[in-house]
Amino acid sequence: MRTIEEHVPAPKDFGVVLIGVQEGSPVELDLRLEAVHEGILVSGTADVEIVGECGRCLDPIRYSSSIDVQELFYYDDVELSEGEEPVEEHRVDRDSIDLEPVLRDAVVTSLPFQPVCREDCEGLCSECGARLADDPDHQHEILDPRWSALSGLTGTAASSDAAASTESVEREES
Repeated sequence: MRTIEEHVPAPKDFGVVLIGVQEGSPVELDLRLEAVHEGILVSGTADVEIVGECGRCLDPIRYSSSIDVQELFYYDDVELSEGEEPVEEHRVDRDSIDLEPVLRDAVVTSLPFQPVCREDCEGLCSECGARLADDPDHQHEILDPRWSALSGLTGTAASSDAAASTESVEREES
C-alpha cells in the first residue's frame, strides 16, 4: 500500500526569512586575536549590513549593525576538566581557526525577532491588505457572521417603524 506522502515532494523552504545578511555581502572585521593558555581568544566587532522586510507592513528594511564577537578557540591538546560542562567548543585546527560559524551565530542572535521599519508602524489592514500608514482613517464594517441572518431585518424594521409612525401621525391629525 502506498501513502500520499510518497507522491508529495517535500518543501524546500520551511519559512520566510524576514531579515538577515545577504550572502556574499561584505563584512568589516575589527578583531583582536590573543594567545592564552587554553587557546586563541578572538574578540572585537563585525560590521554588517542587515536587509529584510518589516514584519508589519512588508516595506524593505536596510541598516548597518556592529556586532560584538568573543570566542575562545581551544588548542587540540586542551581538555575540559571534570567540573566543566561540555559546551560547543571551537578548536584550533592545524594552526588555523574557522571564524564563519562564530560570526554567523553572533549575527543571527543579534537580529530582531520581529523586525519593523519603525516602532510606530501600523502595518497592513487584516481585511484588505491596505497600508494603514497611507490611510489613517481606513476601516471596515465587520459584521459577526452569527448575526448575518438578522441584518436583513434592520432595513425592514426601520421602514415598518417609519410607516407605523406616519400612520399614527395621520390619525392624530384627523
